Amino acid sequence: MGDSKAFLTIHRQEAGYRPIHQRITDYGEVEQTLNTRERKLQASRCMDCGVPFCHWSCPLGNKQPEWQDALYKGKWKEAYRILESTCDFPEFTGRICPALCEKSCVLKLSCDEPVTIRENEAAIVEAAFREGYIVPVHPKRNGKKVAVIGAGPAGLVVANQLNRKGYHVTVFDKAEAPGGLLRYGIPNFKLHKTIIDRRMRLLAEEGIRFEMNTEVNFSLTESLTPTLSNQRSAQAKGEGEDSLRLINTAAGFCSLSFGEGRGEAFDAICLCTGAETPRDLPIPGRNLKGIHFALDMLAQQNRIIDGMTFSKDKRVNAKGKKVLVIGGGDTGSDCIGTSVRQGAASVTQIEIMPQPPAGHNPATPWPQWPVVLKTTSSHEEGCIRRWSLASNQFIGKNGKVTGVEVEEVEWMPAADGRMTMKPTGRKEVIEADLVLLAMGFLRPEVPELPENVFTAGDLILGPSLVVKAMATGREAARRIDRYLSSKQEHK
Repeated sequence: MGDSKAFLTIHRQEAGYRPIHQRITDYGEVEQTLNTRERKLQASRCMDCGVPFCHWSCPLGNKQPEWQDALYKGKWKEAYRILESTCDFPEFTGRICPALCEKSCVLKLSCDEPVTIRENEAAIVEAAFREGYIVPVHPKRNGKKVAVIGAGPAGLVVANQLNRKGYHVTVFDKAEAPGGLLRYGIPNFKLHKTIIDRRMRLLAEEGIRFEMNTEVNFSLTESLTPTLSNQRSAQAKGEGEDSLRLINTAAGFCSLSFGEGRGEAFDAICLCTGAETPRDLPIPGRNLKGIHFALDMLAQQNRIIDGMTFSKDKRVNAKGKKVLVIGGGDTGSDCIGTSVRQGAASVTQIEIMPQPPAGHNPATPWPQWPVVLKTTSSHEEGCIRRWSLASNQFIGKNGKVTGVEVEEVEWMPAADGRMTMKPTGRKEVIEADLVLLAMGFLRPEVPELPENVFTAGDLILGPSLVVKAMATGREAARRIDRYLSSKQEHK
């Protein structure tokens, strides 16, 4: 390292957020950035720690010490080349990753001042775009064709990796634009969609073909062959309706069919359709109006920002309403920030689990993920947060929700080491005329697939982190490349 003792005199400095009174009036990114000098000083704090736990903890295997050193020395282009060797889209992870690397940083474990790895990553890739280090790559084509079903983080990584290896790649997705949850699940104030568009233009210029508005659902037939059906989305009506399905072309192989007279043979297919079924709350009153899944609001708001319009009866809008968010994770936090920007009268977030301690939790020591109190930029913007509350029933009037009966619960250790929940009988009603369910997603069931059909992302992980989905995308691309290369050798 260039300055192995810098951490002794230079403290962690985060860029911080835009002022609350300013940021809640728009959907611009809330996070600020440091100037070049301060950013290099932060990179200098990466010490010669011997065993880089940051590298070990990163699902992508990022080489943080190497690009931190290059950044400290002002070698921005070299820093980006090191970064892109393991991470396809650092402009995404540099903004939304929970930074498992920082939780394992030696400076985190020793003095609770980890290197600002995530912010440094974002700074490097932005400099690379700004300075023109990122240019389209046009590899020599090998004649093989691969279809990727799903344009989320995993699917985009699969497509990028295989395209760079010379495959003809086509990405299919049901939405009107690529990005998956990056585009439709994460608010613009965390990841502005111009950042996604910039990368998508580059991927298209490099030769990846995008077939959007193709809704894909697969299920089992009697012969255990997955079928994919397509209904053009509302945005694409007028273009006609195609059936898109996987069909057997030979024993153990599949290709894509677009109905009578249309077909396209692919040498391999990768399913990256994600975990899309939200966890519901089937308690009395669930059918009342005003109760929505979190993504009903988040995806709609992102589409509105992009220029789409919705009728008044279809809008999920918090303006002037008492909002209750059920679920204490990041998606719930995103609902809070969106509700505040829409003009909610009040926002309350409840969580069934107990409130974790701030700073350090002795129950989750390293290398476990630290379960500690997390206060996001959205929390800072104004909401009431409560823990250890179970929802018993929705209460309504004239068919519309007016509140939720909740009950305090206690969590007790069980004989097997797990925690068990005990109702206390202490009940109350929290008033709400908009309830948002942010309780995660269900893990999909993946059927038995033909040998030339592969999987990646949350389809196999269940609901997970973007960085983990991207890692499975790189692995799927390697498996597809090995498979098709072996087929070529046997010809």
